Amino acid sequence: MSRNQKGSEYFSLDPAHTDPKRLKKERQKAQEMRKTQWWLDQVNRGTCHYCEKKFSAKDLTMDHVTPLARGGTSTQGNIVCACRSCNRDKKLETPVDSLFKQLEAERSEGGSEGSGE
Repeated sequence: MSRNQKGSEYFSLDPAHTDPKRLKKERQKAQEMRKTQWWLDQVNRGTCHYCEKKFSAKDLTMDHVTPLARGGTSTQGNIVCACRSCNRDKKLETPVDSLFKQLEAERSEGGSEGSGE
């Protein structure tokens, strides 16, 4: 992950992961998964995977934990329910990206308290 001059994040994407044929195939698999009992059970629980808040089924979206453009697949292990806000804010991040951000923020907070040892 890198930042452009305005400070916005951008990702270097592997061309193999962004191949239009591959993305189309994975999106079709995701559409088929929407029809399964497994997905209906997920949505009916009504909980966003990320913020853990409760939502009605119509307010939940299907999200790939590891985005398709970053090599993710449309499998039960990579698909979760997310509220629209969390899905929008996540963008192309993976769980590892989120952990690194959290660690970086904690490190920055710790460093600002002074290290007068």
